[in-house]
Amino acid sequence: MKNYMLGLYEKSMPETLNWEEKLQEAKVANFDFVEMSIDETDAKLARLDMTKTEKKQLCEVMETVGIPIRTICLSGHRKYPLGSNDAETRVRSLEIMEKAIDLACDLGVRIIQLAGYDVYYEEASVQTRAAFEENLAKCTLMAAKKGVLLGFETMETEFMNTMKKAMYYVNKIDSPYLHVYPDAGNLTNAAVMYQTDIFDDIKSGAGHIVACHLKETVPGKYREIPFGSGHVDFKAIVDTTWTFGVRTYVAEFWYTGSEAWQSDLKEVNHFLSANFLDKI
Repeated sequence: MKNYMLGLYEKSMPETLNWEEKLQEAKVANFDFVEMSIDETDAKLARLDMTKTEKKQLCEVMETVGIPIRTICLSGHRKYPLGSNDAETRVRSLEIMEKAIDLACDLGVRIIQLAGYDVYYEEASVQTRAAFEENLAKCTLMAAKKGVLLGFETMETEFMNTMKKAMYYVNKIDSPYLHVYPDAGNLTNAAVMYQTDIFDDIKSGAGHIVACHLKETVPGKYREIPFGSGHVDFKAIVDTTWTFGVRTYVAEFWYTGSEAWQSDLKEVNHFLSANFLDKI
């Protein structure tokens, strides 16, 4: 048995698939679980209002297929940020967080990945950062109440594109329920941009890394870069995070219309699994 888990990002598959089909395709491609996306679209945010019956049915599908949903990528806060200048938007951001935590509990999800933005479509300021920190503390207490781990994604914007920046808030809140869930590609781009040592940056999060997104990038571009064609040193990142006890990883990439998407899933699994051969 493997001593790590490699998950598959939901958006790597066509949206036309239902949950049973997505889980089945992930299983066929040899992934261990699927990461659910709750982005800023109305369709994805509607998942937060799933009925008890719908949640029960999804749990039954996971059991039948034999592969679970174990993490949630919660990027809906990009549209409804915790640090928004608008009071109603901030209220909505907290509602999204509370519902996401409840959904995680009902589905057996262990980790919710948070988007590391104070604001995204608004102008950032001292006020947006203060509101972000205030509401982050509230979110963390919500998670503590239900026993769900929150982890910051290191993003593509300067607000939180490094581990050290994420750890500022982790240390500030100082809770066992708030940590970091870094993105290998975004960290690599930040290290190139700032001319810093990515592994020194990763080490700054030691003891607080709950999982890791394995995503390919090239300088200045953050998504839809085929694995193996960019500049991310996946083996070194796996080795470094492994040293700090990380055992949950997710392959993050996107379905872009390829007719060979099922083969793409298998190829990505093979590519990333090669970085764990000495870990089995």
